Amino acid sequence: MIRLAIIPARGGSKRIPRKNIKNFLGKPIIAYSIEAAINCGLFDEVMVSTDDSDIAKVAQDYGAKIPFMRSEKNSDDFATTADVILEVLDEYKKLGKKFDYFCCIYPTAPFTNSDKLKNAFKLLTNEQSDSVIPVVQFSYPIQRAFKITKKMELEYIWPENINKRSQDLEPVYHDAGQFYWARTETFLKEKTLACGKTRPMILQESEVQDIDNEYDWELAEIKFSQLL
Repeated sequence: MIRLAIIPARGGSKRIPRKNIKNFLGKPIIAYSIEAAINCGLFDEVMVSTDDSDIAKVAQDYGAKIPFMRSEKNSDDFATTADVILEVLDEYKKLGKKFDYFCCIYPTAPFTNSDKLKNAFKLLTNEQSDSVIPVVQFSYPIQRAFKITKKMELEYIWPENINKRSQDLEPVYHDAGQFYWARTETFLKEKTLACGKTRPMILQESEVQDIDNEYDWELAEIKFSQLL
């Protein structure tokens, strides 16, 4: 089995400038993803897909490979993660390299570690699945969610759940935004990260933090420090 780690890290972050190489508790945040991938010992190659020379230099300093730079087409705000992965796999194909499995690890996911990557891969292969996605349960029942109308009034989206007890409502999960394991053949057919038979890897809220702005960044540092 030939396995590839893909870390997508473009240079155009707007809400947090230079986000992918910003210092996170002592080192560039992308370093955590690179080190987790290298240290887990699962990958034949750990690469970073980037359009930015500074990111490329930092990535190489921490042991990742930059076999080619990302295209301009997949470096704007509209390119999806799946688009980037498809490009990476196609570029490797041109180099005569094919992979049975890949894991896409986000560059701003310091909570990703080697054990998580290994456990997720076991889940992928032992359960004969096509993809594995880390998820975390919503902290509040979304079945009681409100919407704001055009008249600026609150309405329940699902009013039938108003009087139901929280413990009677089905738990619902969201993407933890850390990494995605997939069987390459299935991904290339469906071109989506949740491809084929997708298994969840359930994480605790304490080990998940989306980082979209400076406040998120500070929360992530606090949470991460508690896990050390």
